[in-house]
Amino acid sequence: MGVSWQQGFSMVKMVSHGKHIAIIVQQLNKFNPENQSTEDFLNESAKMLQTLNVTEEKFVLDTLAGCIEYKSLLDVVVNAFFVQDGRYCLISERNLYIVICYLATFQLEELGLQHFSRIVKSLDTAKMQKFLRFFFNALYLNTWIKDEWSQFYDSLYVKENWIDPLLRWQPKVQQLIEQLTDTLNNRTTTVKSSTVTQPKEFNLTLPKPHAVPLTLPIPLLEKRPPVPSSTYKPPKEKKQLEELKTKNRQKAENTHDSMKCNTAFQAQKIQSKIDNIPIKLNAAAILREGALYQRKMEEELKRIENLLRGAGDPSEFLEWQKQMRGKDLEEQLTEIECRRLQGKLSHEEAVLAHQNVIQENKKKADLMREEKAELMHQYAEKRLQEQKEMRQLVEQVVEGHKNAKQAKIKLQKYKQQIVQEVCEENRELLRQALEEEEEKLRKRYELIQQIRAIESLPSLRPKFVDLTETGGHGLICEMSIVELRERLALLREAQKAAEEEKRDQIIHEKQAKEQLLLDKLDQISLFRAELGRAAALKQEEKKRKSQSGERPMKDERILNLQKKIVEKTMERKKQAGLLKIIPQKTSIASRKDPLQWNHWKELEESRERQFRILQHGFMARETAQKMAAYEAARSGATVCILRSEVK
Repeated sequence: MGVSWQQGFSMVKMVSHGKHIAIIVQQLNKFNPENQSTEDFLNESAKMLQTLNVTEEKFVLDTLAGCIEYKSLLDVVVNAFFVQDGRYCLISERNLYIVICYLATFQLEELGLQHFSRIVKSLDTAKMQKFLRFFFNALYLNTWIKDEWSQFYDSLYVKENWIDPLLRWQPKVQQLIEQLTDTLNNRTTTVKSSTVTQPKEFNLTLPKPHAVPLTLPIPLLEKRPPVPSSTYKPPKEKKQLEELKTKNRQKAENTHDSMKCNTAFQAQKIQSKIDNIPIKLNAAAILREGALYQRKMEEELKRIENLLRGAGDPSEFLEWQKQMRGKDLEEQLTEIECRRLQGKLSHEEAVLAHQNVIQENKKKADLMREEKAELMHQYAEKRLQEQKEMRQLVEQVVEGHKNAKQAKIKLQKYKQQIVQEVCEENRELLRQALEEEEEKLRKRYELIQQIRAIESLPSLRPKFVDLTETGGHGLICEMSIVELRERLALLREAQKAAEEEKRDQIIHEKQAKEQLLLDKLDQISLFRAELGRAAALKQEEKKRKSQSGERPMKDERILNLQKKIVEKTMERKKQAGLLKIIPQKTSIASRKDPLQWNHWKELEESRERQFRILQHGFMARETAQKMAAYEAARSGATVCILRSEVK
């Protein structure tokens, strides 16, 4: 990864290394693999990085993709760094260490030590010195880092491609670490002595003396040529266009008469079938299809006018374009098939490598079981010792409880005496409060009885209502009940009249719309009849072409790849028989490694989807070309349909 930008990056000096590393760290902080795919994330990042030039944008995007792809390997180193040497580092700076670890592991060969040193020195010196000292430790690289990375990839591949290059670069990177250490200890404080700027006088050019201009003679005007006689005559091209237009019109009329006689019997058979097809459309579909036919009719009339004016017929170009697109599609389909077979071949090779890893893992598992048994034995002895100590502690606590029980009994007796004294005082106070409340309730009850007796006396208050009088509240909008009833009656009559008028208007509009739809249906029936005739003629021509066509041969690359896949499959089955691996275990192993299995499965699905999309695009282009041939039929121009079919 990163090969496409390395040559340009090695020649172009980046202005701010720290700025680009900060952009990469910021984008990694935004990435969430559960809610967003890697491809979508990289596309969004590319939109945000349009302000950078091409080389810098490529460097940032490739570094982002590499950090996401090798996240499992980078997490091993960074997690161990935070546990051991980076205990006091901020967790928010985790992605910064991941980026530096990726550049040192995968891009140090392409970047070179000089560019890598610039990037490191543009960041925090203390953090980079601590992390590089931890990562480029030869002991760590040869022991646990190599073992942890071998769990994800083949151990031989890890050693040759990652561990050995890091060990080769370790002496030079150690010098960089020493420089960072000296910077922290203020050892490298050599400052160049600045030279004082000496002012200098301006070297100005002295002006030359102006020469006295000589008097020149006044030139005489040349005699103008006379106006040519062709200016007042009409051009010859106009006459030629008129003659060409007349010939084209005569040619079109002759073609119309001849084609009408030749194709009348072919369209007559199809007409009887199409006339019986019922048209079942809603109002929106009828209006939409009618507008479509009207637009096609105007376009066809315009095309005929252009032909009469001398324009050319694009049918030959369209036929050539169709053939070229067909060839391009066949090449694309062949290339897709080759890529799919190559992926399948690499999958077979990966299965063989996986079987080798299974054999190594079995040996490691046996060793881990022995270590686990030893640890369990030590743990059991430790638990027995802890149980003995707990028993002794329990016995001591029980003796302490026996001594505390006697003191608790004495304390309870003392509290009981205090409670008895307090209860007697509370009873006396409660009795006095009850007597006072009873006296208050008795007085309140007598007062309520008196009030009810006064309210029970009868009172006569006659009321007379006059419906013709207003309320007398002094408002401008006051009216009597009689006036209100009259106004409500008038409003009901006006509302009823408006509803009747609206109903009549709706009925008239509905009748007009139904008549318009009936007219559109008649027009659509005519257009469909012409369309059926053109479709039948096109179908017959297509059958003739399909019968005369030849079946294309398969590409040699596809045959070679299929042969290689068969050989690899036989080799895998043979090795599985030697290792005594049954298919069920292989499937279980594949489930244990879901990332690899899902990767190949998604690769196959994506290639099949791409194949279907290309096929769909090819069919869409054929459909568009058919629709272009049927335009004349949909617009109702029978003459143009017959002429295009003859061509």
